[in-house]
Amino acid sequence: MIDLHTHTFLSDGELIMSELVRRAEETGYEAIGITDHCDWSNIDFILPSIVKSARILNKHWKIKVIPGVEITHVPLEEVGPIIGFAKKNGAAVIVVHGETVTEPVLKGTNRAAIDNGADIIAHPGYITEEDAARARDKGVYLEITSRSGHSSTNRHVADTARITGAKLVLNTDTHTAADLITEEKARLVLQDAGLYKSEIEEVFRNSRRFIKDR
Repeated sequence: MIDLHTHTFLSDGELIMSELVRRAEETGYEAIGITDHCDWSNIDFILPSIVKSARILNKHWKIKVIPGVEITHVPLEEVGPIIGFAKKNGAAVIVVHGETVTEPVLKGTNRAAIDNGADIIAHPGYITEEDAARARDKGVYLEITSRSGHSSTNRHVADTARITGAKLVLNTDTHTAADLITEEKARLVLQDAGLYKSEIEEVFRNSRRFIKDR
């Protein structure tokens, strides 16, 4: 299991980073992205903490820890600058909080994230075919999520990715230990999103490709 979108108590998660990673390893994870919510108010202190902790844990444990951020509810004009800042300061996975139907995300956030070099658009809601095609062309992944609420548009995201050729990854958006899932559960989430067996295998390959050089 590879999960590129999780949260610790540095934002709105419940666990310190080492406990989250340890629990993920015990669940069967081979890699985990730590992507706490950030904007300009907190990125200066959460990102260095995540980067430092990832470096230490990667020295001692088999599970691969990938430091990152989830850029959340920022003005559209600031999406590019904060992505650039995150990349320069050690973020190896940059998630942008997409236009989920469960929160008042600014319209245009999906497009801004795609155009400014995000790696993953989290729970992109009713993403348009035009934006999904842009994601395909720029190598940006669209997320299928196991998180309740955000997952209500999984089938739309899967269908749109199939039409446009955009690449998908499966993440949990973990906030508590109970949110971590097994690979078996991940496959069920992808199946519920309407993906065929071959497409499900491609989702897992996408995650493995992503972590290969990180």
